[in-house]
Amino acid sequence: MEWPVFVVCLVFNSLAVSAEPAVYKNPIEIYSLHVDCKVTSRFAHTVITSRVVNRANESKEALFEVELPKTAFITDFSMTIDGVSYPGIIKEKKSAQDQYDAAVSRGQSAGLVKSAGRKLEQFHVSVNVAPAAKVNFELIYEELLKRKLGKYELLIKVKPKQLVNHFQIDTHIFEPQGIRFLESQSTFMTNELNDALTKTQGDTKAHISFKPTINQQRKNPGSEETLLDGDFVIRYDVNRSLAAGDVQIVNGYFVHYFAPNQMPAFPKNVIFVIDKSGSMSGKKIQQTREALEKILEDLYPEDHFNLVVFSARVAEWQPVLLKATEENVERAKQYVRTIFAQGGTNINGALLTAMHSLDKATSAEILPEESVSMIMLLTDGQPTVGETDIAKIQENIKGANNGKYFLYCLGFGFDVSYSFLEKMALDNGGIARRIYEDSDAALQLQGFYQEVATPILKGIEMKYPDHVQEITQNTFNVLFDGSEIVVAGKLDNDIEVFPVNIKAQANGFNLTLQKDENVMEKEQVFQDLKYIFGKFTERLWAYLTIQQLLEKSVSAKEQEQKSLEAQALNLSLKFSFVTPLTSMVVTKPDAQEVANKPTEADNESFEDDIPQSGAMMYQLQSSRSRSSKRPASRPHGQPGLSGPPPENPSHHMASPYDYSYGGKHFVPGMRLSSPLRKNANSVRISHPHFIVQLPRGNDAICLEVNGQSQTPLNLLSDPVKGIQVTGKLETRKHFEQFEIVYQKPDVRIDVSTQEIVLHLNGNTALLSWKSNATFPMTGLNIAVEEEKSLSLMGADNISIKISYVRLPERFLGLYITDGANFSEQVTGLLGQFYSNTHFEGKHGDASTIIAQGQRHMSTRQNKKDYRVESSADNLSCWLVKLKL
Repeated sequence: MEWPVFVVCLVFNSLAVSAEPAVYKNPIEIYSLHVDCKVTSRFAHTVITSRVVNRANESKEALFEVELPKTAFITDFSMTIDGVSYPGIIKEKKSAQDQYDAAVSRGQSAGLVKSAGRKLEQFHVSVNVAPAAKVNFELIYEELLKRKLGKYELLIKVKPKQLVNHFQIDTHIFEPQGIRFLESQSTFMTNELNDALTKTQGDTKAHISFKPTINQQRKNPGSEETLLDGDFVIRYDVNRSLAAGDVQIVNGYFVHYFAPNQMPAFPKNVIFVIDKSGSMSGKKIQQTREALEKILEDLYPEDHFNLVVFSARVAEWQPVLLKATEENVERAKQYVRTIFAQGGTNINGALLTAMHSLDKATSAEILPEESVSMIMLLTDGQPTVGETDIAKIQENIKGANNGKYFLYCLGFGFDVSYSFLEKMALDNGGIARRIYEDSDAALQLQGFYQEVATPILKGIEMKYPDHVQEITQNTFNVLFDGSEIVVAGKLDNDIEVFPVNIKAQANGFNLTLQKDENVMEKEQVFQDLKYIFGKFTERLWAYLTIQQLLEKSVSAKEQEQKSLEAQALNLSLKFSFVTPLTSMVVTKPDAQEVANKPTEADNESFEDDIPQSGAMMYQLQSSRSRSSKRPASRPHGQPGLSGPPPENPSHHMASPYDYSYGGKHFVPGMRLSSPLRKNANSVRISHPHFIVQLPRGNDAICLEVNGQSQTPLNLLSDPVKGIQVTGKLETRKHFEQFEIVYQKPDVRIDVSTQEIVLHLNGNTALLSWKSNATFPMTGLNIAVEEEKSLSLMGADNISIKISYVRLPERFLGLYITDGANFSEQVTGLLGQFYSNTHFEGKHGDASTIIAQGQRHMSTRQNKKDYRVESSADNLSCWLVKLKL
């Protein structure tokens, strides 16, 4: 789950050109804005009230936007225009949609308001305001705050976009357990604004108020620009002990919070399953490597771990899980640095490999008897290799796991099918989370790991008297340090004593906790109405029940799913919650609008439409713009393509390689030029990018790469031999830069047409093309032949040679001798041709080359051989064009 947040972003502006004097930069003036938030025992009730007036001499449109947490449910909205109230009515989603469609068919202006984004949803409504008319807006939403990493957080995003005469944020917090700490901060706070902030805190109550005057809001003295643009954050936690948690009772409903502290942690057995397919190239794989290095450092010495990387093929870093010693962690970090993206997406094979690895380790008694085993999957795409039917994959993984291991699925970006990952995770005791393609993606990955890094209890059962009714989920597989279990239910009217019994398995002992609560004493705690709102425990119970019913429906079979959704719908309507099953119909003087609550799965395949800020808004549809629809999500199992479809779609569907640049998928060898040359003598003979000398005879394959310039390309990766080669195409479509990494010794060589730079043990050595040079070291010999070549000879007798070519223009040509010495795990644009390569169906000058299961059309052509000094020497080779 994301951090629980409260976000308020209010924008009022004119959508028409104003003819008013310059003093009225925005004729729609916000003269009052009040955010009132009451947090009672983690359940938050927020009321946003805004009053605006049209200062212009003509009608203007006022736009009301509020950003609120994804986990919140809107419960009420109303507009009051010159004393006439227009309420929002919550209905079943289909009924609301029918009402909207009927308004459109009558030619009325109607709108469909939806929202999506990273942490936030955006409620958006506009209304036409007559000259001098006033409008009051009021929005109410509720949310149960989730504890994460030992704290609750309220984030109020302040962005009124204009000076406001009466601006105030009030946050009241009441926690009967006692407030352990409370802090606040702001991204826009100045010394002047500090004077507008007041904070009072007692044992169980706190009040934070932010009330800046209009002068304090000014960006500069006399300016009409506002300083109020940024985040206002409140964090707190409550007192805890090893007792049986805290029970609170109001109006016949109870809520039970359980989060023991100072508990010993279980050792973890964790396998990181990392997608390195082509679509992960560039920033994604870089951020993944960064995050993995930090995560590996955070493993505890008693933990066991392994890495499974996959594209079309699946590879385990080690044959068995290793203990997280300092030495093993460092070895793993070195391996992580060699992970580069290329190939297809074999999710089924990767997860089955991880589960088999845990099975082997369990059978061999390698793992601690008292431990928690988990698999963390990171992928950014649809399955394209092996089993591609997502329903079958879900069935395979659930069957192989059989409840033994927790599966956490992290979906990187918006091409991934979140609904596929969510069901698979929930089927296997875990959760799914989307990782957003922002600059902090590595921190998002680390943050999620930290949430599940410290399991303290497993097999938790919360027991209550038999006559307690309608209890929410009360059994839990695992509890992590810093999180919290919440259970709610309904009590009989005549109950006086409420017994609580908790059983769980801790590290080294069985935990049993018992507690008897006096119902009357508990109800007395909530007599201070200033800090509570109505029957908050009943609403909290309904909120929690709806969330859990919707979650269970994700992995339920069709008939059970309908039953669960029907129960959730009835509760949503009864308690007036806008949930994924309901909508709010907003009636305006001249139209109706419908506010829907989206799910994370609604974001699928919408990457290009999501602003990088992490919050977005769907614009209102109307009878004038109904054709503006979002793209439909792709069929399951089919990767996305940029530009026109391939000439032969079947090549794409069967291809185990889908390289990616800028988040888009491409398949090499798909769009090929005509395989037959009409007149070989009329073709200009040019240098190929790469030459692969075949092991038998003197035959060779010439490779030409057609891709984006300046994009790092994974040319060769062999994790067994510890070699990684990347390169960049220049604008002239030659290679002028290579980066070669050897794991043993730990050295990186950056090669360009200007210089050769060695990076070894934190030191740098510079070699020049202008003179002969040798640089021997243990496991690697480096030699430069003046303006001719660079030779790298490794311990495995794999020689990488780079030719320095001066005519017709300077570029670098890379080739490899003794390519048969690579392991079967070698991959890459160039590397794929050094493992299991054979010809199929030679017909004169045309043939098909099969490399690691990938089919490439090839033609016999003459090319210049950059391996020899004489430019007159030509090479007859099989030309393969890799079009990315």
